Amino acid sequence: MTLDVSPAPAAPLLARLSALRDRVAALVAHRSADDPTAGDPLRGLYLSEEAVQHLLRPEPEPAELPLLTGDFTDPLADLAGRLRLTPLDTALLLIALAPDLDRTFEPLYGYLNDDVGRRRATVGLALDLYGAPAHLAAARARFHPTAPLTALGLLTVEEPERPFLSRSLRVPDRVLAHLLGDDTPDAALTGFLRVPSYDSEPADAEFVGRLAALIGAGPLFAFLRERREGEGLGSATAALRLAGRAVLHYTGPGERIPELLREARLSGRAILVDSDQPGTFLGALSATTSDVTVLLTSARAYDPQWCDHRDPLVLEVPSRRAAAPDAWAALLPDEPGFDLAVTVAPYHLGGDRLVRAARAAQALAAFDGTALTAAHLRLGARQQSASGLEQHARRIRPAVDWRDLVLPERPLTELRELALRARHRDRVLGDWRLSAGGGRGRGVLGLFAGESGTGKTLSAEVVAAELGLDLYVVQLSSVVDKYVGETEKNLERIFTEADRTDAVLLFDEADAVFGKRSEVKDAHDRYANLESAYLLQRLEAFDGIALLTTNLRANIDEAFTRRLDLVIDFPFPDEEQRLALWRHGLVHVPSEAGIELRRLARDFELSGGAIRSAVVTAAYLAAARDRPLTAADLLEGARREYRKAGRLVPGSW
Repeated sequence: MTLDVSPAPAAPLLARLSALRDRVAALVAHRSADDPTAGDPLRGLYLSEEAVQHLLRPEPEPAELPLLTGDFTDPLADLAGRLRLTPLDTALLLIALAPDLDRTFEPLYGYLNDDVGRRRATVGLALDLYGAPAHLAAARARFHPTAPLTALGLLTVEEPERPFLSRSLRVPDRVLAHLLGDDTPDAALTGFLRVPSYDSEPADAEFVGRLAALIGAGPLFAFLRERREGEGLGSATAALRLAGRAVLHYTGPGERIPELLREARLSGRAILVDSDQPGTFLGALSATTSDVTVLLTSARAYDPQWCDHRDPLVLEVPSRRAAAPDAWAALLPDEPGFDLAVTVAPYHLGGDRLVRAARAAQALAAFDGTALTAAHLRLGARQQSASGLEQHARRIRPAVDWRDLVLPERPLTELRELALRARHRDRVLGDWRLSAGGGRGRGVLGLFAGESGTGKTLSAEVVAAELGLDLYVVQLSSVVDKYVGETEKNLERIFTEADRTDAVLLFDEADAVFGKRSEVKDAHDRYANLESAYLLQRLEAFDGIALLTTNLRANIDEAFTRRLDLVIDFPFPDEEQRLALWRHGLVHVPSEAGIELRRLARDFELSGGAIRSAVVTAAYLAAARDRPLTAADLLEGARREYRKAGRLVPGSW
């Protein structure tokens, strides 16, 4: 490995040190002119009587020393200009960093400090070298914690226990590295900086344009509140790119804010932070970011108590629409052999999540050894939509399709319409401005009503499969709580996560939480009605896809029904549908030829779920004999379902 030993870009800085060396030499000559200990090799290690008498004499007027100024064009001058450092600040910074760049300054500083062990500049030595009196308040103030050098992280005043003039000065390694042309980020930020993934299609181009104009006009301190995870980050990165600003995307703890701000100042970059605990960042940033562009995104609402000094510009990020097919197509190597627009319509991904979803889909196709399919793309997108819903709901990866449904034509048509609403809601409610307003969301809400076993849950799974989304079945045991207000809190967590996730939310047996309000006779009625009122308001603001199932439609409050997009009734299957259900259940089961299914369908009035259970029972009986399923097996399965329901088996059987 060959090292580049060319002087640039350190040459101008070395020239400054040459001028500083002349200044040091002049000060050494001035100090040693009448110092009786100047030639003592142990000078600085002890005080002789002669040295004490010398110190007690009045300090003579210093000789005229060369001023530490000059016409330099180098990284130090550039840094001083960008951070508005005074000539005194610039000189103090140069004096402090000299021993780190040139070892010959160490013994010289030790001599001037009257202590061979103190080989760094001290406050008093720095003022002497500049030619500023140590008693001058304005000069001493340049070392105050709120002064530019220390507040910006360019200079550290160490040893606070020592007298002020004896305190050592240190320039952080990162600052010196920057002045020498090395822009490797501070080691303290290792693992916390990410390369931003620019959003090819931000949520709202007009919003991004206005934000970019503000960034270009000067340092901006802004808080972007997002409704869905990634929306604020996508809009912020798009605006920064449009404004031509490089960015530090920080993902670490708030304790590293000083190093982060210094890095931004040295590199001239903006800071981008996305956090679920924005208060820990805003409190510190509000006092120190007047010269740095900082964009912070979070799903939490802004709290004025987070900032004691100045409030950021608080902006609501427009909700993201589903990414256009062109944005997906640009990330795929070849023209897809399927309807890309229909496949990606349900996904509200952007920025790096869009890129990662496309990359994951291609990796899945390569693993299968096939061309990219819609299933690969949907699975890749679902992986990027994972959320905290699993804490409150059971996830189902749909493994069914329309062929698994045996329903009359009307509910089938309404189910397909439900899927269409989910795909086209951004266009209809957004572009065509058919949203009802009043803070209402763009969610799709449906109620499935019918007796147990008529296919309501299966239909929800089919709709989720059609959309390429996961189905989350809400566990009522994790929602309903006997303590007042806890049920609403649990539901709010579920709705918040669902708003941020591309998924279908299923409230099975919804009567438990969406039941009718009643006349208030005691405190229990009052709080039950409050719970229902909360749900009414929350459903209106919901942006996701939610399905409710009930065995008795009359148990659902009419106010909920009015807010639903579709109410689909699942009738009890008639004879022809029961025959179709028996046949569908036996498609993959080895069976004897000539089994008469129509008589079973006519005489046993079973729901679809009960028919499936009967087929499963018959299949186990056949498997135990290791022979194909027989009519007697099916009859036994049907009889058991009747007995489970407490019904009498038809006499003809």
